[in-house]
Amino acid sequence: MREEESELGILTAIDLSAIDEAVLAESVWLAGRLGGGLTLLHVAAPEPDFVGYEHDPSALREQTARHLRTEHQALQRLAERLRGRGVECKALLVQGATVETILAEAERVDARMIVVGTHSKGLLKRIALGSTSEALLRHAAIPVHVVPASGRTESAI
Repeated sequence: MREEESELGILTAIDLSAIDEAVLAESVWLAGRLGGGLTLLHVAAPEPDFVGYEHDPSALREQTARHLRTEHQALQRLAERLRGRGVECKALLVQGATVETILAEAERVDARMIVVGTHSKGLLKRIALGSTSEALLRHAAIPVHVVPASGRTESAI
């Protein structure tokens, strides 16, 4: 593990939604208390499978590339804003399955904690779709700090 990565102790998973501000504020507060910096991670949707000939694969690839560029730029703006406030921060955009990618990146950067937001979806949606934060709580080998959409925070080790 490179020294610079191990000093960025908190992996903050963001989804580029309205809850990100609360997740970032909580992450900055935690980083200040624990020492170290943040790795901001946005997990982008994996490459689409091109099955059949209903759509032009090159047009879909270009649309995907534009979307990824937009997400990357938004992520970099957030990281720059935090660095401007004196927070040590790097930003990663990785394509893949959300929970698996967050766990893999947390291990790769040797994170001491994962901070993630939850959108507080209703029970039926959670049963049908699952919840990223709930899956992280079940499978992470490090503490997971969950920031609910309501602004209250919950931690689990």
